[in-house]
Parts: sequence; C-alpha cells; structure tokens
Amino acid sequence: MSATVHQAMPVVVQKFDWTLPLIVLGLASLGLVMVASASIDSAAERYGDAWFFAKRHGIYLLLSAISSAILAAVPSAIWQRYAGVLLLSAFVLLIIVLIPGVGRSVNGSQRWLSFGPVSVQVSEVMKFCLILFFASFLARKQEVIAAGWSVFAVMIAIVGLGVLLLLLQPDFGSAVVICFTCGAMMFVGGVRLFRFLTLALFGIVGLSAMAVVSPYRWQRLVTFMDPWSDQFSSGYQLVQSLIAFGRGEWFGVGLGNSIQKLFFLPEAHTDFVFAIIAEELGLVGAVVLISAFAVMIYKIFSISRRASEQGKLFISFTSFGVAIMLAGQAFINMGVAAGLLPTKGLTLPLISYGGSSLLVTVALLTVVIRMDWELRNHD
Repeated sequence: MSATVHQAMPVVVQKFDWTLPLIVLGLASLGLVMVASASIDSAAERYGDAWFFAKRHGIYLLLSAISSAILAAVPSAIWQRYAGVLLLSAFVLLIIVLIPGVGRSVNGSQRWLSFGPVSVQVSEVMKFCLILFFASFLARKQEVIAAGWSVFAVMIAIVGLGVLLLLLQPDFGSAVVICFTCGAMMFVGGVRLFRFLTLALFGIVGLSAMAVVSPYRWQRLVTFMDPWSDQFSSGYQLVQSLIAFGRGEWFGVGLGNSIQKLFFLPEAHTDFVFAIIAEELGLVGAVVLISAFAVMIYKIFSISRRASEQGKLFISFTSFGVAIMLAGQAFINMGVAAGLLPTKGLTLPLISYGGSSLLVTVALLTVVIRMDWELRNHD
C-alpha cells in the first residue's frame, strides 16, 4: 500500500542553475577583499581604523544578502504589476534629493538621502525602477510600439525627465548609463530603426554639448587626450591609475602590496579599484575579472533569450536591461581606469565600495535569478 502511494506521488525536482549565483558570490567576495586592500591605509589616516571601509562594505554585503533572500521570494508578476508605482516613487526621490537641506551633498554633488546611519544614492534606485518599468511597458505595448510615434514619445519623455533630474544633482555618469540602457531596451523592444537612430543622434549631440559647455567636463576630455601634460593637476588620477597598471605587469605585485593606494591614487577603493586589482593581481588577474563579468553578462543574456522563446516578454526585457546596464557600467569603470575613456565616477558592479550601488546591483541580479528559476519551473 505504502509503495503504491509512494509511486503515485512522484518527486518533483526543481531545476536551478547555480552558475550565475556562484559568479555573483565570487565577484562580491573579491570586491570585499579588494576594498579592504585598497582602502586600508586611507581609512587608517582618515578615521583611525584601517578596516573602516571594509567593515562598512561587509555590512552592506550582509544587507544585500538579507534583501536578496526577501526579493528571491517575489514573483516576477508582482514587479510587472507595480513597475509604474516604483518608477513614480523613484521620481519623487529624485526631486526630494534636490531640496536644499534634505539631500546630502558630497564633493559638490547632491545625490544622497540619509536615513539614519544609512545613505542612499537615489540614482541607483532610479536604475532599478526604470529597468523594471521599461520592461513592463515594452511587454504591454508590443503591438503598438512600431505603429506610431505616441508610445515612443512617452518613453522619451520618461527617460528625458529622469536624465534632467540626474543632471541637476549633477550625476552625468548615471545619466549616460540610463540613456544607453533604456535606448538598447527600446531597440530590442521593437522601436523602428529610423526612430532609434534619431534618438541616438540627439542623445549623442545632447550629451556632447553638456560635456563641452561644462568647464570641468571639458577639462576631463582634454586631460583624457593627454593626461601627462597636466599630470599633477587635472590628469593626476588617470596618470596614477596608469602607473598602477604598469606596475602590475603579468602577475602583479601581490595582494596588499600596492604602492598606488598609499595616497597616490585618489578613490582607490571606489572608482579606481580596477587599477589596484591590475597592480596587485597583474594582467592575469585583470583578465580573469573581465572574463567573470563576461560570463555573468552572457548568462543573463541567455535568460533573456530563453524568456523571449517562451513568450515571457517582461522577463526577457528585464534580463536584457540588467545585462546591458551591468555591461555598460563595468565597461565604463574599467575603461576609465585603463585610460580608454574620460574620467567618470561610476562604480565597478559588485567590486567597488559603495553601499547603494551594491544593494541595487544585488537586487537586480536577484530578480534575474528568480526569473531564471521561474522559466525553468514553469508549467
């Protein structure tokens, strides 16, 4: 009798691909190690605690793990249903952060809202909400996206308002990443090539104009072309970063043995952590890191493709947007550190010190991993 019952109740094995979670865990672990290594001397000098930044980064990792456990239980249908509410909330936060005395200003940029001991960079929240909203919008409007200009105009207005609020902070780097991500999502979502090229042209002209008319952005462009001509002033960061790359050679100087982090390279644990990785772990370590990012992005693109094949358009667009955003931000950060791009303050996802960036990146990746699970276990 018991054997018959047992045979009548087959065990359902839930399929799950651990590749993406393990890559995320590996990158986050490397990030903690490199933040500790890159910041140990500056933290001791500024705060009297060599592990100040490492401890804070560890706390944000713990918060990311807790939030990830919660978000993993949220079905994708919930994100799709409330994407509009999330976007509206993000716009409200972008407005609030600009109010004098409310938003916290650091280095001339008013980008943070403080909630007790925790500071939140609003632009990171905007990235999360905008990707989910565009994925939901594109999934719902598939039938009419290519038909006329009205839906296209709505998407442009939303992106334009978000970019305007970001530039008022100012946060040029996040504005570029958002424009690139949303533009790519619109393109794969069915926007006609002519409209997409028109949008891309206006976007390039607009961002270029803002770079030219802004004195400090123009100086960054000039310095990027020849940092050695002003190596003790505007070109200082890039020169010191390039020196770190040169010192690393093939296998690096060894973990913890960087010279450039000893007050030579500013923001060594944030914007230029890749330069410290190249110095301490060498070309081999840098290539391994780039390869890990490449595999992670490939896995997310694969999820997007499978979702499209199954007709799960919201999941497909969300995964695609996350992959584009992470790829773009990683490319810009590494490109800046290596002297391939003008200096721009963007974190290296999962690696750089930065609580808001880490929380939002892990949240987006958790949403994608949950979506992958749904695709593998759909009825």
